[in-house]
Amino acid sequence: MADQDQKWLLDCLTATLDTSRDVRSFAEASLQQASLQPGFGAALAKFIKQHWQEDEGTFLHPVVSAEEKEAIRQLLVTSLDDPHGKIRTAVGMAIASIAHYDWPEDWPELLPFLLQLITNQNNIDGVRGSLRCLALLSGDLDDTLVPKLVPVLFPHLQTILSSPHLYEKSLCAKAIEIMHSCISVLGSMAGVYKTEVMVMMTPMLNSLLEQFSVILQPPVQPEDPDDWGLRMEVLKCLLQLVQNFPSLLKAQFSIIVAPLWQMVVSSLKVYQLAAVQGSEDPHSGTYDSDGAEKSLESFVIQLFELLLTIVGNSKFAKVFARMINELVYYTIAFLQITEEQDLEEKNFISTEMKQYANSSSKPKPSYSGYLASILLLHQQN
Repeated sequence: MADQDQKWLLDCLTATLDTSRDVRSFAEASLQQASLQPGFGAALAKFIKQHWQEDEGTFLHPVVSAEEKEAIRQLLVTSLDDPHGKIRTAVGMAIASIAHYDWPEDWPELLPFLLQLITNQNNIDGVRGSLRCLALLSGDLDDTLVPKLVPVLFPHLQTILSSPHLYEKSLCAKAIEIMHSCISVLGSMAGVYKTEVMVMMTPMLNSLLEQFSVILQPPVQPEDPDDWGLRMEVLKCLLQLVQNFPSLLKAQFSIIVAPLWQMVVSSLKVYQLAAVQGSEDPHSGTYDSDGAEKSLESFVIQLFELLLTIVGNSKFAKVFARMINELVYYTIAFLQITEEQDLEEKNFISTEMKQYANSSSKPKPSYSGYLASILLLHQQN
């Protein structure tokens, strides 16, 4: 961003808080038009990174004054419920950038404001904006913030999950995405702070699994990428729980087993219809607002990644021991593909292995639904 553009941005942000209604309206209209341009959110975040904190390596003069910081923070939080999705995204990115420097010490009112937005069922744009912002914040949390955040935040997120008649699937998925980030941090803490983490996780685990069970229970439907995305977030959370809290999860794992198995059964029908009988997944290559793929293939891959982890863990393997024949049957059924698809998969696997062999950094090979099925089949042998 050029210096003149940065100055214009700061002047506009400041002008939105002017006492003159005309000045405020003009500044808000200017920002709204700018926010619709590609890269506005990234540009705003870059401006904050370069001018917010003097002792940062990326700092460039001039520094934003304390008064201007307060004005910008006030403007941003009150813009989270803007009816335009691109503006909410840009504002969320900016808030997350500022929070990196100011929250919670210099911005203690941020979290209460976000929680207030989440609970306002009459302001669905506010719910969207606050969840988007919290998702960005949760990706940058450490072991000092998460233990304080989880007891306050999770009840509000679980309220969203328990009210599907009020909140669309994409919002429920965003709530679970935030949970996943927090559970991931708690998992990394468990080695050193095992007692404290267990005390925090135990009271909420049962209700969380019950809610996950409700989401996974209905049959998987074709042509419903929002539902696939929601289920994927549940599977990611379950994966974290299996990997990081196996002893805690084992006692209550029965809550999720039946819905998980039913999802395996119902997803096979949808997968065969789209991937085998159909020419291709019509939603392949489509992404949500965060850049995550929304396709049947990515959902199936996530399902098999969880099944692989469960079967490979001695604490949970016995759960599927009595249905091992059925698991083998359905795993093989997922391997059904056309001759053309078979050739594509072989070329895909060959290319991946060559790249893996020739790379000094040894990146993790990419997945496909076909390859994930093969891995699970080998795991069962």
